[in-house]
Amino acid sequence: MLTVVGVDGGPLPPGAVEALARAQVVTGAGRYLHLAPDTAQRVEMGPVDPALDALAGRRGVVLASGDPGFFGIVRLLRARGHTPVVLPACSAVQRAFARIGRPWDDVAVVSAHGRALGPAINVCRARAATAVLTAPGAGPAEIGAALTGWRRTLVVAEDLDGPHEQVTTVTPEQAAARTWRDPNVVLCLRDPDAVPGAGWLAGGGWAQGADGWALPEPAFAHRDGMITKSEVRALALARLAPAPGRLIWDVGAGSGSVAVECARLGAAVIAVERRPDDADRIRANAAAHDVDVRVVQGAAPAALADLPRPDAVFVGGGGPDVVAAVVGAPRVVVALAALDRLAPTRHALRGHRVDGVQLAASRLAELPDGTVRLAATNPIILLWGEAT
Repeated sequence: MLTVVGVDGGPLPPGAVEALARAQVVTGAGRYLHLAPDTAQRVEMGPVDPALDALAGRRGVVLASGDPGFFGIVRLLRARGHTPVVLPACSAVQRAFARIGRPWDDVAVVSAHGRALGPAINVCRARAATAVLTAPGAGPAEIGAALTGWRRTLVVAEDLDGPHEQVTTVTPEQAAARTWRDPNVVLCLRDPDAVPGAGWLAGGGWAQGADGWALPEPAFAHRDGMITKSEVRALALARLAPAPGRLIWDVGAGSGSVAVECARLGAAVIAVERRPDDADRIRANAAAHDVDVRVVQGAAPAALADLPRPDAVFVGGGGPDVVAAVVGAPRVVVALAALDRLAPTRHALRGHRVDGVQLAASRLAELPDGTVRLAATNPIILLWGEAT
């Protein structure tokens, strides 16, 4: 029989002492092996396979940090055919939020342990409250460096329940400039003093509400009709594929309607806009929809320098030079009103699989006698390219 025991620095969970006393082999991180009885073989878990091989056919205990079913070893054991008895302790995320006296049912929890750091960073950029399970090389310094330009406060919980426990509140810039003790957990908060509203879905859910997407134009403040129409926006969103863990650029953002809708679907978003008044509208629209959009005021392509690499780009304003500047992104979607820009834009998308469509929607419009007619909107060409 295999038992997995969670360790959190306090008393072991009920049943753990008995499981350890019966064990023929005990494995786990070196800092936990002092818990093993002298009668059991002790196998330090560095590479996982040798440790699991030592458990084969024997009464074994795996000692793991916190709740081993929460981004922990239980998944790997089940994938290897084991059905372990799990005796959990408090997870590191629970303990970190307990240290600062904050509820955490609204918090998105992501892992960079044995995984790419980029998606975890993008959730930090998109969400008001995120907890990151870290790893060497994907810790507070790397997270802080990647959050330059986003308004965030980091709470770093080092060596929880260990002899060197320390909980430190810093800016991203301060986090990037320090060396941190492993293991640690990073809490990334937009407003550390905010009291989150009472929700019903653990993790807070994503910002998208019951009103769906491709919202009507009156849902956004805009300048003289300068807004991507809802029909065009619907297809653009489908091609951009915004989702948690992804970063989207909206270049020539105007009202920011595409940026805001991408953020409502869980993506991290940067809106680039040269006009100061439109930049202010983007901020206002993001606030009205309770999402985070980082606004970079400046003219593309120069304003794109030094921005973090996107997963997809929407170009709503700017010429082929802007398209050429973003063509390194895996997905690029371009909205064109002027027909003479079609060929240069297709050329700028070389190296991508390019497709496109002309959208010419006609909307119902009421007549004075109560009947309706079809009122045509201006046709728009939507081009999209995917990297080959």
